[in-house]
Amino acid sequence: MSATQTKTAFGRIFPPRDAWLAKAAPEPIIDPDLPIIDTHHHLWHRTGGARGESWEVPAFRYLIDEFLADCATGHNIIGSVFLQCHSMYRATGPVPMRPVGETEFVAGIAAMSDSGGYGKTKVAAGIVGYADLTAGDWVTPVLEAHIRAGGGRFRGVRHSAGYDADPVIGNSAPDIQPGLYLRPDFRAGMVRLAALGLSLDAWGFHPQMPDIVDLARAFPGSNIIVGHCGGPLGYGRYAGKNDAVFADWKQSVIELAKCPNVTMKLGGMMMRLAAYDYMGIDAPPSSEQLAGHWRPYVETCIELFGPDRCIAESNFPVEKMGIGFAALFNALKRMVSGCSADEKAAIFAGTARRVYRLDC
Repeated sequence: MSATQTKTAFGRIFPPRDAWLAKAAPEPIIDPDLPIIDTHHHLWHRTGGARGESWEVPAFRYLIDEFLADCATGHNIIGSVFLQCHSMYRATGPVPMRPVGETEFVAGIAAMSDSGGYGKTKVAAGIVGYADLTAGDWVTPVLEAHIRAGGGRFRGVRHSAGYDADPVIGNSAPDIQPGLYLRPDFRAGMVRLAALGLSLDAWGFHPQMPDIVDLARAFPGSNIIVGHCGGPLGYGRYAGKNDAVFADWKQSVIELAKCPNVTMKLGGMMMRLAAYDYMGIDAPPSSEQLAGHWRPYVETCIELFGPDRCIAESNFPVEKMGIGFAALFNALKRMVSGCSADEKAAIFAGTARRVYRLDC
């Protein structure tokens, strides 16, 4: 599969297509009472042309009403963790402080949720923002500003390291270079992050996994959470190389799982694994079909990390480009069908409570 052979520009974000999503065949909700903490979703109101990592994000809105409408489609979503997405940064002031605006924005939405007027789901019970960790010691006042702005909800930073030489892939930032997590200035910032008891959400592509392993070994007392099953790629120069990508990815995951300070998020592979051409099919896949695409990665993560170090994510609204919320969590539940009730409880809520220090 290549970018020129598909209708989907993998690695880029597009507004969800509600009419297309409505064509999905209805599914009964699997295990509807199982408590779920969605450990990775975004909130934004894009007016068009906004920068989101290495792409321009088209205009669309995904705020508390839209997220809760998805949560209300049948699963028992009791809480969530917001993840950094370049949303509502401050327009003025010192550049390093501008990302604090995102935490201020999300803390306001979390306060709306806590009012009790929006239902049972505790939206953004945890907030993960952005600070440039390559600033080293100078990042401390930025982190402290996030903590103040979060109103007790700020939990850590996502500083992405996704890099590939193929321009089709779409890197984490236009000017990013390989080896971010190995740099001395990044690690100086990591010292300050850990000193404040904050976590790192590490996000890269599967070729960056060895760098995450090295980082986790260098900071054994830190709390590192790896997003999107470690970012396996399936398009651009990786198209048609599924077996080789899986083998490379798995070898890195084996090493990463040996680091007890690392937790793995299950999900979030829609636009990077490129398992199907979601912009080119007539209707969304079923949960069974999605589970078939993702199962080798999810089951391997559970086998190696164990349920006490795996957490479930929606990555909405990004995953909404290719599947609805109800079917997505049905797919995740299908992929853990071999787990015990206690193991499922850990994957879908218990581990998230501990790792992100949540009270939902």
